[in-house]
Amino acid sequence: MKKFTYNRTLLIVIAIGLFAALIIAGQRFFVESENKQVDLAVDYQSIANLAEREGLELDDVLKMTKEAGITSLAIYDSTLEKLDRAGKVFTLAGSTILGNYQSGTLNNDLWRQTIEFGLIAPNRVYVIGGDLENYYDTKEALIQRLGNERVKIFSVGGIEVIEVKAQYGEVMRMPLSLPREEMNKARAAGFTILARPMNFSKCTAENVQFVFDRLESYPISEIVFDGPEVLGASNFLDLTAMNFTRRKIIFGVIEHFSQLQFYPQTGMYYLAQKIGEDRIARLYAIPKDEQPKLTMSTAVNRWSTTDRERNIRINLLRIFDKAEPDTTLLETNMKYFREVRAVLEKDGFTFGKAGTFENYYPNVFLRALVIIGVAAAGVLYLSLISRRLNRNRKFQLQLFAVIAICAAVPILMGAGGKVRLLAAFFSASLFPALAIIWQLDLLRVIQFKVRVQNRAMRLKENLSTAQLIWISGFALLVTGVMAMTGAAYLSGALSDVSYFLEFEIYRGIKLTFILPLILVAVAFLQRFNIVDEVRKNVLATVQIKELLDKPISVKIFLALMIVMGAFVILIARSGHTSGMPVSGFEIKIRALLEQIFYARPRTKEIFFGHPAFMLAMAAFLKKFPKVICFMLIMAATIGQSSMVETFAHMRTPIFMSLMRGLDGLIPGAIIGAVLIIFLQIFSRRLTNKGGVN
Repeated sequence: MKKFTYNRTLLIVIAIGLFAALIIAGQRFFVESENKQVDLAVDYQSIANLAEREGLELDDVLKMTKEAGITSLAIYDSTLEKLDRAGKVFTLAGSTILGNYQSGTLNNDLWRQTIEFGLIAPNRVYVIGGDLENYYDTKEALIQRLGNERVKIFSVGGIEVIEVKAQYGEVMRMPLSLPREEMNKARAAGFTILARPMNFSKCTAENVQFVFDRLESYPISEIVFDGPEVLGASNFLDLTAMNFTRRKIIFGVIEHFSQLQFYPQTGMYYLAQKIGEDRIARLYAIPKDEQPKLTMSTAVNRWSTTDRERNIRINLLRIFDKAEPDTTLLETNMKYFREVRAVLEKDGFTFGKAGTFENYYPNVFLRALVIIGVAAAGVLYLSLISRRLNRNRKFQLQLFAVIAICAAVPILMGAGGKVRLLAAFFSASLFPALAIIWQLDLLRVIQFKVRVQNRAMRLKENLSTAQLIWISGFALLVTGVMAMTGAAYLSGALSDVSYFLEFEIYRGIKLTFILPLILVAVAFLQRFNIVDEVRKNVLATVQIKELLDKPISVKIFLALMIVMGAFVILIARSGHTSGMPVSGFEIKIRALLEQIFYARPRTKEIFFGHPAFMLAMAAFLKKFPKVICFMLIMAATIGQSSMVETFAHMRTPIFMSLMRGLDGLIPGAIIGAVLIIFLQIFSRRLTNKGGVN
């Protein structure tokens, strides 16, 4: 048997890079641990509607909402439609006023005179005050939104009237400004305010300053802009940023409904860069069309998962529109608020203004060591699939030196964003493959009984079931720990606040899922002949050609199609977003796993990859045909690469990603042990019937 040797110099470099990656991981852990404060918010208008539906005073419902654990009220720009419906101001189309005059239903002489003097135009809108505070707020906002040339003030019998040159339906829906009345009530009830202003159609510096001046005396927790633009887009973003910085306000960005990055708002990235990522928090709200389908317990658990796994620090809760049995709608929603707060408190969160990350970027020398370690791993892998390169240690080191210098220099210069992404990609692909390859080489040593370090490796021909389980389980644990080296490297390459907040994301997760399979397949074929086990040391390319030349039956073809279909499903289900829906049964399994474990293990690890690894070890030790061992090793590689791939979701705290991987090992090993028991029973029955073991 020709043996592949492992270059010790490369292994030392990998160990140094791992040490640097672990330092970065430790720093990341402490940064993430400090960011544990959540703002629990609900729309002010939702609470007002709830009070109205229940026939209660708004002040009383606000008090109950505060006692239930809500910390902020989200307040949006008011509209004439909303103010008119509430009787705060009254808005009439000019054509309506003229119609009343012509029909004789307009009895006010002063208004009749105004019409007769030609002061009312049919294509204009007229606003009359109902409540003085809201009227003056409205007048000020209309002037800001439309300008003095489109807003005219006159009086009818000493009563001030606003004339607006605009289409009635459009002006009724137009955002005005954050209403002082709502902000005053929120402040009086002890809430902070989650401000949700909209941008102006042709925003000016005066408009930007108007919004911030309106907020000046109020306890603002965060500003999360409503609509497709941030305030000041696109010409006055610097002024917006200056106001954020001067007033030390947190900028909230809205997580996209796909749970990947953000709801797109023009100017958002520029504003975030100017403000600084240490003043930014992520907001999540359960989609409006989804919440009615959820039970309260499911919605409550959603918030626990959301805040722990996706760095959400602004929870914008929606009220339930249907009461639970034997409770009022008010009682249902107050219970919901209390339970959300209780589950987050249990998870270790505190409450108040949204927590933010410190402006964390690792030391460039540590990052460079990580990048150099990845280069060493790449050369090591190449040496383990090419016998010629494996024998030429000098060329290995020369190749490593060239790659390491090219990769490390941009990092040391403070740049290298693409280098970091490539390093993360190869970390996620190479280290799981190297862990499996090391296990394959160890199996070759055991199987062929060669001498290692002057000591013969020998194993009994017929292992007991307990021995098979013990050896396979221990091999799974060791391989899993080795594969996790890739997780440390991946995290070390990408860790910084822009990735924690998802302004930057790791792309290529689906390719990361495929590449380790290719890497392991090539290494397997370089070590074993799956076509003809009698012939040794047959090149991988020769084996592939022989496989392609072999005729296959229809049933083998159908079996291959089933395997390919399963593989496509696994690929589609991997990544930041799933390419296909999750079944109701799997959702229930996931919910159960979330209750049992600190972090829910991935199903492809616990039910597929890790059991396949256990079976692969048993198959090798029982000298099954190499084609069977190959298929099991491919399945096992999926489990190992999936553990590392978990860390590509950089928004998830590193400790949770670590626990997700570790939590999958033990149950996966247990399932694998059960399968080995069935394998032993099946093998014995075949033996008893004259089959071959």
